[in-house]
Formats: sequence, C-alpha cells, structure tokens
Amino acid sequence: MKSRSPLVNRIAIVVCAVVLTSIVSMTTTLTVSKSIEGNATAINLAGALRMGAFRLLSHVASPEGSKAGESSIQDLASQYELSLEDDKLTRAIPATEDHQLAKQYQSISMYWKQSLRPRLESHPQGAPISAEMLAVTENYVESVNQMVSMLERRTEARIGLLHLIQIISLAFSILIIIALFVDLRNRVLKPLRKLVSIAIAVGEQDFSRKANLQGSDELAQLGSAFDQMSSELALTYYDLEERARSKTEELEKSHAALQLLHTASRNLFSNHDLCSGAVPMLQELEQLLGIGPILLYLHDKESTEPVQAVTTASAERPFYCRDHHCNACLVTSEVYDERPIEEHDGRRLLLPIRTPSGLLGTLEVWYPADKGLSDTARRLLETLSDQLATAIFLERQITEQQQLTLAEERTVIARELHDSLAQSLSYLKMQVARMRRLNIEGDQKIPHDAILEELSTGLNSAYRQLRELLATFRLKLDTPDLATALRKTIEEFSERLGKSVGLKYNLPPQALSPNEEIHTLQIVREGLANAVKHADATEIFVEILFESPQVKAKIRDNGRGLPQDGQPVNHYGLIIMQDRARTLGGQVAVQNHEKGGVEVILTFVPKSRHLIPTETSST
Repeated sequence: MKSRSPLVNRIAIVVCAVVLTSIVSMTTTLTVSKSIEGNATAINLAGALRMGAFRLLSHVASPEGSKAGESSIQDLASQYELSLEDDKLTRAIPATEDHQLAKQYQSISMYWKQSLRPRLESHPQGAPISAEMLAVTENYVESVNQMVSMLERRTEARIGLLHLIQIISLAFSILIIIALFVDLRNRVLKPLRKLVSIAIAVGEQDFSRKANLQGSDELAQLGSAFDQMSSELALTYYDLEERARSKTEELEKSHAALQLLHTASRNLFSNHDLCSGAVPMLQELEQLLGIGPILLYLHDKESTEPVQAVTTASAERPFYCRDHHCNACLVTSEVYDERPIEEHDGRRLLLPIRTPSGLLGTLEVWYPADKGLSDTARRLLETLSDQLATAIFLERQITEQQQLTLAEERTVIARELHDSLAQSLSYLKMQVARMRRLNIEGDQKIPHDAILEELSTGLNSAYRQLRELLATFRLKLDTPDLATALRKTIEEFSERLGKSVGLKYNLPPQALSPNEEIHTLQIVREGLANAVKHADATEIFVEILFESPQVKAKIRDNGRGLPQDGQPVNHYGLIIMQDRARTLGGQVAVQNHEKGGVEVILTFVPKSRHLIPTETSST
C-alpha cells in the first residue's frame, strides 16, 4: 500500500518546478550562446578585410613592390581571398540564402572576385592609382563595413534574447520560492515552533504540554509522537532520577576514598613508619567501602615466606609491633569475629605490591561474600597498592642510602686516622724504641736531648693533627658541603691572623666526593696554618677553581717565603700535604711567588668529573 506524505509531496512539487525552470533557462541560454559562438572572431576577421583591401591597393601603387623577394600581387590577392573564405568567418554567416547577412556576404565575395581582384592584378606595378580604382576599393570597403555592422547587430540581438530568458527564469524562481516560504511558514515553521517549545518544556522537566497538531502530514504525526513521548518520559523520569541518586552516592563515596588516598599518600611519604602511617588510612578506607580487614605482607630476600607488616584488625598485639603504647590495630574479640574472614563467609582479594624492579609485597583485602566488591572499589585498592609500593620502595632506598653514606663516612675517618695520626704515632713508637736501645747499649754518641726533642716535635705534630681532624670532622658533620666548611675555616684563620683572609670559590655543586672534600679541606688548612705560623704573612688569599677537567686550590701569602735550599727541615706538614695530593691522584707545588711570599698549588682531577657540567668553567 502506497503511503501518502503531503509535506514531502509539496516539497517535491516545488523542487521539480525549480529544477524545470532551471533546465529550461540553462537549455535556452546554452542554445543562444552556442548561436553567437565565434561572432567576435568573425567581426575581427571582417574588420581585418577592410584594412587588407587598402593594403593591397597600397602594394600595387608602390614602386618597391616589384623588387626581388617581394610577393606578387597575385599571391597577396590569393592570401586575401583565403581570409575572405575563412571558416571562422563563414560559420558566423547564416546558412539560409535569403538572410540579409548571407546576401551581403555573397555580394562582397562576388564584388571581390569580379571587380576588385581583376583590377588589382591588371594594374601596372608602381603606376598611380586612378580615381576609378580608388572608388571600386572604397565601395568594397563600404560593403564590408555593412557586413560588420550586421554581424554586431545580430550578436547584440542574441545577447538581448539571452538576458530576457534569464530575467524570465529569475522571475519564475522568485515566485516559486515565495510560494514555498509561505507554505513552509504556515505548515512547517509554526508546527515546528510548537514542537520546539514542547522539547524545551521537557528539558525543564515539564511533561504537561501537548502539541495537539491537526492534519495527516509528517509534522502532525511527529506532534502525536511528541505527545506520546512526553507521557512516557513522565513515567520514566522518576526511575532515572532514582538511579542518578544512587550513582551520585557511589561517586561521592569514590570521591571521599580518593581524598583519603591523597591524604594517605602524603602521610606515607612523610612518615617513615609504615605501620603508623598506613593503619589509620586503611581503617578509614574499610569504613568507606564496607570491607576489611586489610593485611599487608612484605617479601624479604632473607625469608622464604612473606612477613606480615600491617593489619587493621587484631585481637592481640602483633609480634612485629614496636610501639606498645599504640592500639591502632587492636579491636575487641566481638568486633574481630564479625569481620568477613574465611571462617565467617568472607572472600579475599590479593593485590601485588610491585615496582618495575620486582615484587615488594602483597596486600590482602577481605570483603563480604554477599555484597561483593565493586569495580570502583577494586580500582581504588589497586591505586592504594601502587602508592604502598612507591612508599615501601622509597623507604628501602632511603635506608640503603643512609647505610652507604655511613659506611663511606667511616671509611673516610679511618683513612684520615691512618694517613695522619697513625703515622705520627708510628714515628713516636720508633723513637721510643730507639731510646730504649740507646739505654740498653749504653751508646752516648747520640744525646738523649735530641731524641727527646724529636719526640716532643712528633707529639706536638700528632696533637696538632688530632685537633685538625677533630675540627675537620666537626665542620663536615655540621655543614652540607665543602664551600660552607671552607668559609668557616676562613673565618677561623682570619681571627688567628687578625685580618680577613680572601676566598674565591667556583666549584660546581657535588663536584667532589666526601673523601676528596676532606683531603682538599685538610690541605687548605695546612697551607693556612703554615702561612699564619711560619711565614709572618699579613695577607692571605685562597682560590678554589674548576678548570675543566681539573680542580685547582691555591693558598698564597705575602710572607717571607721559603729558604733558598727548599722546604724547612723536619717540616712534616708539607710531607702530609704531598701524601694527601697523591691520594687524590694529583700533586702539590710549594714555591715562592714572584711578588713575594709562598704559593701552595694543589691540582687534581675529581673521580666524579663526569658529573661536572662543562659549561661551569668560568673563573
């Protein structure tokens, strides 16, 4: 059965009328434009015939026309006749012989062949043009002018016809469009406005408005569908509202859990105690999600079984508990028995606590079997396991780093004691053994006073080295880097000198290892001590420079300088400085400065030079 669609039929009629008008307009326009195709070229060729006639007349009158190499009048006349019979010109001439334009063209052609051409060919070359000859040419040119005018008028008439067809087509199109607009306003726009107002009312939760459209067209059917839809929406709205309310409650619960995880992440990273940082957060998460208890097991490479580290509910204090004043995980036996564990219809979820480097532990989550565990709660617990993995990994890293730092500091202290105080004590031991041997052998060649003087000097040196070591270690433990320790050292020796000691420092941060910092600081202190005690200096200047890839330390004073034969006898400080420089893989140069005083220069390449940025080489 064929269904009727009045609205579609009306639109189809209007579209067909517009299409038909357009086809008629385009067809007639194409026909007219086709008929005048080539007229402009024909007019140009016809106009060129006039100039060509006078050119031929000028050629026969010119005495130079008979020279060698010039075309004869017969050749030029033949070329001209080809232009007269050109297809581009003849196509613009109507095919009917009784047409005025066709008659005019035949008249021009006959006049050329019978009158003008014979006269031009028979005229003596170079002879003056007679009046008769000139009159014949002018008559021919006048005929050509008439043909050109006829071509122009014919072309203009066709163009006028083309304009008239376009105006008529435009008028028909405007009338059709006006009729279409009137029909659309009455039968489409008004019903659509009513339907839109109903849709807006439905969007504002008002289901009481009805369209009540009369008729059998599509919009009337759509209005009936709108009325039925609003009735059904009124019935289902309350059901959807109830679902949205329950979803909102779930989202609020998830939001609260996310806030809890955010707060927990800060507590986990700020509090290094995993138990006190995790248990309150896990208990709040249990209350939000309706789960629990939650247990955390850590994997230890020294143990084959996982070690329980955290629990949120325990009837007795766990064996691993270190704070017996904390009762965060302790609950009564009644509360513990109500938790959903295996004996009380509970299910268990195991989540790995993992980092890219390996498995750190397992998170065990118990939840009621009758309620199950939602996808949202599962994702939150997975996020929690990731946070716990990061916190546990960082805590282990910090512990390992502290152990490495402590071991390195102990190694530095042991090396310092071995390289300084131990050597001095060994020297004193040898001197004591020497004195005993002298007493036993009774050898009085070497006086005891000399040995006692050496013992006194060694004791003083050992005591001074011990004080230097104590001062150095206190500086190192109280200050974060070499620069701060150097500034404190400069302040100390400025007080001893009674005048400010200059300092220039441009080492990059973390350029030296702790061992290299200790040796560099000791060498600088030794150089400053020598300048203050032995050089009688009034000005001292210290430079610590980085000249890639070397580190250079200079201590320069304006004192009395070194003696002519080099360093003083039994001056153990310079020997110790050279030993320290060799330990650093560098060297120490002690020399008189050209402007007076002594200059101590330490140069070495740091073992951590690959960490030093090369652009930090400006002095």
